[in-house]
Amino acid sequence: MSESADGDLGVRVVALSWVDNAGISRVKAIPARRLEHANRWGVGMAPVFDTFLVDDSRAGGVGFDGPVGDLRLRPDLTRLTPLAAQHGWAWAPADRYSQDGTPYAGCQRSFAIRMTREAQARGIELRMGFETEWTVEEDPDAAATLSGRSGPGPAYGLARLTGSGPYLLDIADVLADQRIDLLQIHPEYETGQYEVSTAPESPVDAADTAVLVRHSVRALSARHGLLPSFAPLTTPSGAGNGGHLHLSPWRAGANLLHGGSGPYGMTPDGEAFLAGILENLPALTAIGCPSPASYLRLIPSQWAGAYQCWGRENREAALRLVTGQHGAADTANVEVKCFDQAANPYLLVGTVIAAGLAGIDEGLRLPPEYRGDPASAPPITLDRLGIRRLPDTLTASIGQLEESAMLRRAMGDRLVDAVLAVRRGEEKLFASRTPAEIVEATRWRF
Repeated sequence: MSESADGDLGVRVVALSWVDNAGISRVKAIPARRLEHANRWGVGMAPVFDTFLVDDSRAGGVGFDGPVGDLRLRPDLTRLTPLAAQHGWAWAPADRYSQDGTPYAGCQRSFAIRMTREAQARGIELRMGFETEWTVEEDPDAAATLSGRSGPGPAYGLARLTGSGPYLLDIADVLADQRIDLLQIHPEYETGQYEVSTAPESPVDAADTAVLVRHSVRALSARHGLLPSFAPLTTPSGAGNGGHLHLSPWRAGANLLHGGSGPYGMTPDGEAFLAGILENLPALTAIGCPSPASYLRLIPSQWAGAYQCWGRENREAALRLVTGQHGAADTANVEVKCFDQAANPYLLVGTVIAAGLAGIDEGLRLPPEYRGDPASAPPITLDRLGIRRLPDTLTASIGQLEESAMLRRAMGDRLVDAVLAVRRGEEKLFASRTPAEIVEATRWRF
């Protein structure tokens, strides 16, 4: 057994988690004494989970339905973490393998690993980090044991810490105990809404951390008698929870978004990487905005990044370039603002890498940046600049993914067909529901 799960820490059970194509974190748990066996032989689970929908029904489809078949979950012990908010438990992300021991073609985490290695083979290292936003409500079925009510107050208001300070302090302590490098933690825009930002890591580590942060927030919230929601929208009229992805491409220890002759000092490959993401954003919305609820959040003039454009520190652009302060230019990165936390983070980092590498392969260049809110510009201006609204429905984003030969090559048939089956299944599931009904049906699922 790994040293980090020894008996001194009281770990008795290990949760092995994976994230399905609907963005739901699923789990199987084993006694800690069985961890080495699971690492060698795996734990059985059915491939039918590939087409589970957000409500636990199944989309099915040829090759995805039925009771026959089995896969093996194998934990990644390098990320084995005792859970500071759940004494006796540890957590590890799991990869899915076929019975013959080869990586399963439908495994989202294995896809992210493969794309990370493909970038490394080209001499490119990606550094990524997620922002995690969530909204809490009091749990009517639980008696709070600690203070932590969100309370009314201004957006980002210091006054809100008088009620939520102990809650956020506990979250910060739990993340530190789990060796998560916390950058920021604070009240967000809506009442009862908070945000955590973590330090950049490798793409797979960043996705692992996103899963662990959310689980840690859930466990800690329960102690405070609170219910957290990471859903794209928790009230029909709210601003919603984003899942912004920050990233920067590096080569030989140098940030490719700094030190070059391109826009704001980008190198040619740094610019091409961002241009590849920007060009493929309509298809990427089917990955990063996967729920019908996502499109209730992805609207103009709400800092959601609803337009396919980029700009320095432009929070209405889908790609917000962060150049860094004077003297710290190697911290330059780009924030992809249009994504939310209904997304599977492994699919997200893998497809973003694929898009960026395609941009390098094609030698793409960024169009002129847009300064301001595109929604305020005349349509003729946007047409002239080639700025389009990103897909505004799940149906539209499905069509973009279906047409993306690049993402099909990168993901492989098994994985992309499973994702499309789930998207079509949820499109049908919510087709007749009102926005309020969609919000209510999804807000406690993420």
